Amino acid sequence: MSKKRNYPDESHLIWAFKVCRCLRILLTLDHIDSASSSALQFWRYGDWVDVVIDDRIPTFNNQLVFTKSAERNEFWSALLEKAYAKLHGSYEALKGGNTTEAMEDFTGGVTEFYEMKEAPKELYKIMKKALERGSLMGCSIDSLVPARFETRTVTGLVKGHAYSVTAVEECRPSQHKDAKVRLVRLRNPWGQVEWNGPWSDNSKEWATLSKAEKEKLQHQSAEDGEFWMSFEDFKKNYTKIEICNLTPDALEDDKIHKWTVSVNEGRWVRGCSAGGCRNYPDTFWTNPQYRLRLLEEDDDPEDNEVGCTFVVALMQKNRRKERKMGANLFTIGFAIYEVPKEMHGNKQHMQKDFFLFSSSKARCKSYINLREVTQRFRLSPGEYVIVPSTYEPHQEGEFILRVFSEKRNTSEEIENRIEADHPVPAPASAGEESEEDQQFRTIFQEIAGDDMEITANELKNVLNRVITKHKDLNTEGFSLESCRSMIALMDVSFMDGTGRLNLQEFRHLWNKIKQWQGIFKHYNADQSGSINSYEMRNAVNDAGFRLNNQLYDIITMRYANENMNIDFDSFISCLVRLEAMFRAFQAFDQDGDGTIRLSVLEWLQLTMYA
Repeated sequence: MSKKRNYPDESHLIWAFKVCRCLRILLTLDHIDSASSSALQFWRYGDWVDVVIDDRIPTFNNQLVFTKSAERNEFWSALLEKAYAKLHGSYEALKGGNTTEAMEDFTGGVTEFYEMKEAPKELYKIMKKALERGSLMGCSIDSLVPARFETRTVTGLVKGHAYSVTAVEECRPSQHKDAKVRLVRLRNPWGQVEWNGPWSDNSKEWATLSKAEKEKLQHQSAEDGEFWMSFEDFKKNYTKIEICNLTPDALEDDKIHKWTVSVNEGRWVRGCSAGGCRNYPDTFWTNPQYRLRLLEEDDDPEDNEVGCTFVVALMQKNRRKERKMGANLFTIGFAIYEVPKEMHGNKQHMQKDFFLFSSSKARCKSYINLREVTQRFRLSPGEYVIVPSTYEPHQEGEFILRVFSEKRNTSEEIENRIEADHPVPAPASAGEESEEDQQFRTIFQEIAGDDMEITANELKNVLNRVITKHKDLNTEGFSLESCRSMIALMDVSFMDGTGRLNLQEFRHLWNKIKQWQGIFKHYNADQSGSINSYEMRNAVNDAGFRLNNQLYDIITMRYANENMNIDFDSFISCLVRLEAMFRAFQAFDQDGDGTIRLSVLEWLQLTMYA
């Protein structure tokens, strides 16, 4: 069962603006005049975008309305905030949210979030590796009473206040010859007010270290806001930590160990690929799927256990910008399944039965209404499928899926190879005619006349006289437009067609309709007269067509009604169109390389007739 968790908004994104001090984004009055403009860069769903602003900043009674600096001639924070507001459409759009959003938008990184009471046992190693890769780290102490935010404790730490983690090291005090002490260095952005417990600037613990150890740790006694504390005290005093892992394009130092990052963009489409979480087995399998290949083991395996460490981050796009139109954050999450060895290298979309009979190898802890859901995993090298989804089905939106790993990985969306089993009509069998066949021949002769050919309107009369006897289909019959498409499919002359069918072509057509009718009845088990758009994917596959998500999206938009259902006429029309287009493509693809070249005349002939 998938868990759903509602996550409260933080009061403002202001903490993230404080982080920018670490990034040295400084703009002062000396750098701009009243007629100038400046461009700032933000990471936006996989790309770095420029936002151009001028220096006109909102004021009230000659005072800045929003973010301001204590220095009267320092305006970098207000200008940064204006650019960020412009990126999202308005200042109002910045209200609420989580601080990790801004950290990622400023750096292009992916943020991991840990509650100290639920932190993994290898948290120290995670933090050390993160700093080796240039990651930004922040931590804080929750205050249960909002009115007491930023209140100082007896140990010198401040509740409800953001600290940055600047180093993680080990030392060997003289009284612990055989054991190392793990230390964490933190910084208060105020530039003052420090921890006064063990390993603080003037504590007795420093006397147990050699001069070389002190120099390695860059120990100094100064009221600069930066201080050391033991890792154990760090875990006891702080309640949460956020690690913003940076992408290679944000790291300029070649000495820094860099993550391997793969990025995929996708979307959930109502009625087609918005299948909801695993609680909805009939539709879960229709969600976009991404094949992940973990190729190399970690350099330092935990407890001699072979494995690959990686971070999966699922981010929903544009919800903040669309908030003024009523858009709220979806509750999102993902699951990871191991691909059986016999299916390695097979890029086919995993079907419903696979998920019914396979349990997930890993998954996010819960589905949360955050912009991004992130989690770290450790799995054996191999091939996996990541399935991102909203909690409820039918929720439409765009997303970006990123995978960060210490070693090489590849991830790509699974797209079926586009193909058809039988794009060319098979010849009619030479066996005895059934009673239904004889009935059709009689009706055909009655309508066709001496030339033994029928038009689209006449075909409609023939088909509907027989199809109305199938009460279980609950259909009003075929439309004239559907019958015109059928003639285009079966007319052997095709591009130079006559617009009519002879008896042999008609028999070919009826054999196909009977085959497709059987498929429709199988998925119309409730005899409602329609199948839902998710079942349509399997029905199209049973008819011999392998398509990708983009084509299933188009089929849903083109043939489903407002309730995401497809009736019998639309079902047959869809398969007729698919068969006709595959047949036409094969006719033009003389060398079989999967590409064709058409003139304007050929293109119009093809599309207008088919």
